[in-house]
Amino acid sequence: MHLSHRNVLMSSALMSSVLPLASVGNARGRAGAKPKRSVDLTQFISVTDLEIAARERLDPMGWALVDGGAADETTIRWNREAFEQLRLRNRVLVDVSKIDTQLTLFGTTLAHPILLAPTAYHRMIHDGGEIETARGADQAEALFVVSSASTTRIGPIAAATHQPLWFQMYVQSDRGFVKDVVAEVEQAGCRALVVTVDAPVVGPRYRQIRAKFKLTPGLELPYMLDINRRRDSILRGGNNRMNWEEIEWLQSITRLPVLLKGILDPDDAVRALEQRVAGIIVSNHGGRMLDTAQASLIALRAVAARIDGRVPVLMDGGIRRGTDVLKALACGASAVLIGRPYLHGLAVAGSAGVAKTVAILREELEQAMALTGRTQLTAIEKSVLWE
Repeated sequence: MHLSHRNVLMSSALMSSVLPLASVGNARGRAGAKPKRSVDLTQFISVTDLEIAARERLDPMGWALVDGGAADETTIRWNREAFEQLRLRNRVLVDVSKIDTQLTLFGTTLAHPILLAPTAYHRMIHDGGEIETARGADQAEALFVVSSASTTRIGPIAAATHQPLWFQMYVQSDRGFVKDVVAEVEQAGCRALVVTVDAPVVGPRYRQIRAKFKLTPGLELPYMLDINRRRDSILRGGNNRMNWEEIEWLQSITRLPVLLKGILDPDDAVRALEQRVAGIIVSNHGGRMLDTAQASLIALRAVAARIDGRVPVLMDGGIRRGTDVLKALACGASAVLIGRPYLHGLAVAGSAGVAKTVAILREELEQAMALTGRTQLTAIEKSVLWE
């Protein structure tokens, strides 16, 4: 992200509230993060504040991992611009004394529609890694989608939260290995499989390449067999032979709902319905794969129109405000996922930073619902927007 002049001015004020103390945990020169310092989280008013602090916390390689995208990072910019171009229609004299953000997905009741997207290599961002993220999800009453690129096995992650977990899969080329992973995540209590389908290869992540990105020595990726077999080429991707038949096979070996993540084209969404998937996540991988791909919010409107409520449609990409969540729901999303924002919180203050990120967005969503006269999620539809 290119920080605005206002953000640069804010940075010094925010950093003055972060007092150096003894290192928390043991970084031992770990790539990605600088030594930990205690943080007064009351000083962080918006998720942008946490982003500024995270940039101060992370070294260049860690910042490139969290914030970087593909090529010129045009799609990252378009993700934000799509939200900024939509105008909300405020309504007045509505009783908004009670705001209800609950929803149900695949039989599970959630406190709010803000989910933690699958993101990689959390132990390069905070020593506690995915366990610390899970603790933050627990505090925030948020569903956490654990990545295949986790640096921690699913069992300890599941033990760290009372909130639901989903597991995101990069389906590896070895089917026996995939079966073992599915059995493990089912045993851990995960409630859905999210299959990322937009990454047959990895996009040109020039920021990471320039930062000479590599995994910290000693970190393990227990669910990424294809990458583990060629750790010198971690930015090249995994199973590039994956196709619709692989999805059908995966559905045959699990009792869990299977969602496809990375759908942008409505024709692919219709094909997914024909495949009887349980849900779709509209995503351009946070602008990290195909640069100049369509903004997720724009694609969401087209996909949701074609799906017409037959399965839940979720989206990620560019969420930075509670008003963004409201706009996504108005465009047809059942829920949204955030990635970079909670990673910024994780870098700044571990589980407390993750929880703070979600709390900010949840409060902003409730404020936006009240100001648009919507007291529950089912009342949010396209009339919330100025056309």
